[in-house]
Amino acid sequence: MTTAVSRKASHSMALVALFAALMAVMGLIPKIDLPLGVPITLQSLGVMLAGCLLGARRGFQALLLFLAAVAAGLPLLAGGRGGLGVFMAPSAGYLVGYALAAGVTGALMRLLPQATPLRTAVSAFIASALGGLVFLHAMGIAGLVLLAQMPLDKAFMADLVFVPGDLIKCVLCAVVVHTVAKALPDWQFGGRER
Repeated sequence: MTTAVSRKASHSMALVALFAALMAVMGLIPKIDLPLGVPITLQSLGVMLAGCLLGARRGFQALLLFLAAVAAGLPLLAGGRGGLGVFMAPSAGYLVGYALAAGVTGALMRLLPQATPLRTAVSAFIASALGGLVFLHAMGIAGLVLLAQMPLDKAFMADLVFVPGDLIKCVLCAVVVHTVAKALPDWQFGGRER
């Protein structure tokens, strides 16, 4: 029994570390800078994937580990950014929201139907759209209001520039989940026990 617990804990830690590393790799893809101080990056796709594939708890832990490494000064964000200063920039709301959004996405994924690979993919799109887009964007807007001193209506309008790209990321997340569901039918999407 101790071996089974150890194996499960080791597997969980490996997945958390793997997804933190995946977020770091996504940071190597160049960012697109916008005038409002928040760049367009691929890393929000990592948030969606962590929630859908790992579930709320492990997805949250993976992104928390990633953010801890960024706070420690590792240049893991797109454009080679890192350190405590990034948590004071206009994009800080999005960064702080990464771990929470992965948790929300994972919790939603766990609740949605997963009977077939296609249903699992549709559920991943919905979970990503609600957790990785709506929730994450709400955190980002709050950051723009608090840190950039932007009025709420202007912060909301500025945030809209990210929506089309993030909808594409939701589709990409659903495609990845569909592929995993077909190849690994026993995968526990959203941390769901089978």
